[in-house]
Amino acid sequence: RERERERERERERERERERERERDSEREREREREREREREREREREKGTSKFLK
Repeated sequence: RERERERERERERERERERERERDSEREREREREREREREREREREKGTSKFLK
């Protein structure tokens, strides 16, 4: 019985680490999208200024 509980806790910790990795990758994707929007605004500004310069 003792070993059963031990394995159960082990699985629980495993699931916890799994969720942790999920949250990390989610934050990573969020940062990636943020950078993408930044680049997009940068490009828009570039086009805007070049139009004004002509």
